Amino acid sequence: MIPEKIKQINEFTWELPKEGEMHVPVKIFATKDLLEGMDDAVFTQAVNVANLKGIQKYSYVMPDGHSGYGFPIGGVAGMDINEGVISPGGIGFDINCGMRALTTNLTYNDVKDKIKELVDLLFERIPTGVGCKGFVKLNRGEFQEIMTTGAKWVIENGYGWEKDLQNIEEYGCIQGANPDKVSDKAISRGINQIGTLGSGNHFMEIQVAKKENIFNNDIANAWNIKQPDQVTAMIHCGSRGFGHQVASDYLKKFLDVMPKYGIKILDRELSCAPFSSPEGQDYFSAMACAANMAFANRQVILHRVRECFSQVFDRSPEDMEMNLLYDVAHNIAKIEAHNVNNNPKKLVMHRKGATRAFGPHRMKGHPVFEKTGQPVIIGGSMETGSFLLAGTDKSEETFCSTAHGAGRCMSRSQAKKQVSGKDLQKKLMEKGIYIKSASFSGLAEEAGFAYKDIRSVVDVMEKAGITKKVVSLIPIGNIKG
Repeated sequence: MIPEKIKQINEFTWELPKEGEMHVPVKIFATKDLLEGMDDAVFTQAVNVANLKGIQKYSYVMPDGHSGYGFPIGGVAGMDINEGVISPGGIGFDINCGMRALTTNLTYNDVKDKIKELVDLLFERIPTGVGCKGFVKLNRGEFQEIMTTGAKWVIENGYGWEKDLQNIEEYGCIQGANPDKVSDKAISRGINQIGTLGSGNHFMEIQVAKKENIFNNDIANAWNIKQPDQVTAMIHCGSRGFGHQVASDYLKKFLDVMPKYGIKILDRELSCAPFSSPEGQDYFSAMACAANMAFANRQVILHRVRECFSQVFDRSPEDMEMNLLYDVAHNIAKIEAHNVNNNPKKLVMHRKGATRAFGPHRMKGHPVFEKTGQPVIIGGSMETGSFLLAGTDKSEETFCSTAHGAGRCMSRSQAKKQVSGKDLQKKLMEKGIYIKSASFSGLAEEAGFAYKDIRSVVDVMEKAGITKKVVSLIPIGNIKG
């Protein structure tokens, strides 16, 4: 139910005014239909976030918002680096869960007769499902290098191209990582998971960019999407059990230290510490380790995808122009400079189920993106497709943040009651989407009807001027955990 106190600012923006102990108002981006579809907990959680010390401007909710742990998923908050807190609930358990998109010079006609062979091989080579282990064997020292250097280490060890790094957020490495701040239990959970997809809503998908689904030809061309029915691919995964353990460790620690700093919160799931405190710095260093592991994880999966395409089509990845377009995080905290009331400030940006969306002026130095803006990758359901958007300079209004996907509108348990995994797989094949999953139960959880209309989500952020649509991508093959 929409709160009585909410105010409609315009067609796509709503505000819950500051009251009580709130430091800032809540700003929600949504159509009325999307707003009405949000569960009540979204509004409660957004208000709770607005009560956190040091929050600046607004507690934001993106149009894909739904209830999460602590923060709503789709929640964004910028905390003053000196006065504010850092909260694992504002980042998520799957630290640096994110999206990676690559382009090819193949067309649908090139792959349509081999899609089953390709998906079967991808499913064989990319471990999926709960507890799966990767093929990259690491000792503790090597895993520590990955924690501190991210995608760079795996590329230097043969799992990618050097030029991939320039097309990864933060060049594939969050600075400030310190493996000494990570527990042995977290290391034991993560050391064997590089190059694995995992479970839940994670996927590796083969897609087609149809000519009629290109909304901005100039940007699409700049991003090497140049021909009708061109084949692209996406990878969606994060730091697996490693990030989950890091989050769990520090959520507990912060509950113990909050009294020392006089911190009171409205929800235990928002346990936090001052960012400038020793405990806050320890968590940020550990979180950066998990974020870097996730960048490395997606990099190794990209390497596997290139190998599989090469085997099936008997051509080199270079010949098929299998270039990384971009890799962007959507569960992360980062230090960024933003204007607050016309004053430059360093903020600890919490993006929980939200994506960075830098405009062209923030991408200066990149040969392509300084003209187009940063690519924003919006993952949809396996039935409805996904979107590539471009960040705009107007995104400064949301601390350069936008939506991250379609966003759930139904719980996983509800979805499983409405469809069986086998029936869903059959339905998808009838639609021309060949899918392999480690679990029929997990497949049912991800049915398209369990998600919001992704077109409505991206339209809201375009109308707000934060991002602009470039192309929508239609799935033809998918592997899931």
